[in-house]
Amino acid sequence: MSEATKAARTPLATARELLGRHGLSPKKSLGQNFLVAPRVQERIVTAAEIQATDVVVEIGAGLGALTARLADVASRVIAIDRDGQLVEVLRAELADRPNLEIVLGDALEFDLGEAARKAGRPLVVVGNLPYVVTSPVLFATIEAAAGGQVVDRAIFMVQKEFAQRMLAPPGSRTYGRLSVMVQQAAAAEILFHVGAGAFLPPPAVTSTVLRLRPRAQPLAAVRDTELFARVVREAFGARRKMLRRALEPGFGGARAAAALAAADIEGTRRAEELAVADFARLTNALSEQHA
Repeated sequence: MSEATKAARTPLATARELLGRHGLSPKKSLGQNFLVAPRVQERIVTAAEIQATDVVVEIGAGLGALTARLADVASRVIAIDRDGQLVEVLRAELADRPNLEIVLGDALEFDLGEAARKAGRPLVVVGNLPYVVTSPVLFATIEAAAGGQVVDRAIFMVQKEFAQRMLAPPGSRTYGRLSVMVQQAAAAEILFHVGAGAFLPPPAVTSTVLRLRPRAQPLAAVRDTELFARVVREAFGARRKMLRRALEPGFGGARAAAALAAADIEGTRRAEELAVADFARLTNALSEQHA
């Protein structure tokens, strides 16, 4: 996109101006906290490492401030929002962006695989995620990533505590199912934190921008990925119990005990003590046991 084209555009109005112009206000029911700090918007776009040939999928486009910056550098931007009123704002305010497609819908129903096929390359996913949908959107993105063939990288803004749980090591207070599942499928790194004052309205928490790069191969080899997810879910579903007790309801006492022994994991240990590789060994051992 030429510099002349960028310079000719009217600068996007502020969030307050846009809301006033269209007679809107943030919807608490949808977890709407609009990112209004230009410097933070710039840092997110920089962190996404967008090249001129990249296709970006933005989840939760909101009022379009980040959308416009993404469209300035990417080959194409697909901006998704489930709020019909905000989609009308985006279409009115960003009508001069020929490389922008605005989609009204739920990001969880958007087909990233099809978008990547049409793009002819893996996607870049960017999103300021409402806290109420962070987990499902995160897992859906990782699941669809296909080892980097569909999603090359994702830049998400999430609640700080959520980001810390994702990267938590075994044995820590915040280590759990989220930690294991994310670390198994992607390399994650915290980039920077964002204070409440960067949003309209200000949330009651600090936010964190992080980058995910889906792994071409899982961190630990497993024969059955669905069984791996089930083992992790069962183990942390009763995290206060010893593993042999936590796994017994879902797999049976004898089968669980045999698998733990085969994986060289003491049944008296608890889920938060196991590394990703331990869960992988346990899963592979369970897959060899008769249900």
